[in-house]
Amino acid sequence: METKDYYKILGVEPSASMHEIKKAYRKLAHHFHPDKNSSVEYGGIHFAEIKEAYEVLTNPARKENYLQQRWYQQSLGKAKFRVEPVTPPVILKQILKLDKYVTTIDVFRMNGESLYRQLKEILSNDTIEQLKKFNEREINHEIIRSALRIVKFLQQEQLENIVPQLVELSNQSTTIVREIEAAAKLYRRKNRWEQYKHGIVLLLTVIISLLIYFVSR
Repeated sequence: METKDYYKILGVEPSASMHEIKKAYRKLAHHFHPDKNSSVEYGGIHFAEIKEAYEVLTNPARKENYLQQRWYQQSLGKAKFRVEPVTPPVILKQILKLDKYVTTIDVFRMNGESLYRQLKEILSNDTIEQLKKFNEREINHEIIRSALRIVKFLQQEQLENIVPQLVELSNQSTTIVREIEAAAKLYRRKNRWEQYKHGIVLLLTVIISLLIYFVSR
């Protein structure tokens, strides 16, 4: 799970003083507050992120817990700090980036588990709920279609975990649900073939070998 980078959200360095944090918050809050600047797209969610960052970094106990969590992730070498709030364009950008990445790598060298984890991280339950609240149907449908291009590289169990998320995001759009079901059916068939392919090839090899043996006698 990604940890929010509260310092970058406020546009300050980790060494910033309390005065600098408060000054940055006031400037950003004035720009993004829905009541003061309604023309800013997704201003409400930006303001909520800014407010959360400010409340954590100005509260000694909460800041200490945050810094410990931040340090722990960095010590594992797996730190992922999120700056942008969860909005439909941001999620679309993330999944299009993953979709593009998949097309550039050798399928036989692909790390399916890593791909699955990245997709699950992008399409987490919280993200799905957030996208449903915004209800930007065209963006949500593009996110789904991009995800469908990615899931064909997953194992059957992984596929079955992703499909319900996509159906949930479809918001009961009949057309999109049919697309999801059709793609899932196709990928299930492909996965079954992959499971049985090696056995069939082995069986055919044995049959051909026997035929050659008997014909050559």
